[in-house]
Amino acid sequence: MDVKQAARTARDYITDLFADENVQNIGLEEVEFDDIGKIWNITIGFSRPWESPKDPPKSFIVPVLQELEPPPPPNQRSYKIVRVRDHDGHILSVMNRALAAHN
Repeated sequence: MDVKQAARTARDYITDLFADENVQNIGLEEVEFDDIGKIWNITIGFSRPWESPKDPPKSFIVPVLQELEPPPPPNQRSYKIVRVRDHDGHILSVMNRALAAHN
């Protein structure tokens, strides 16, 4: 299996597995191949509806003051590592991807 097939397999699996949660913005984030175990570790990111910022309430404040309001928080994303066996495309596991803290 090549990298494109592994990534497509992982993305399709995540799309199907989380279909009931209406995930959005599904995308490939990272790819790693384990030569010893012959396993693809594919990180797929996506957004869930409850992780997206809500529209701020409509305000009657003067437009100049509205510019002083803080911006809405960025969309949060979930990241999953999908482990795909190379020789047959079998999904071995789906795990949370821990993110490194940025200082």
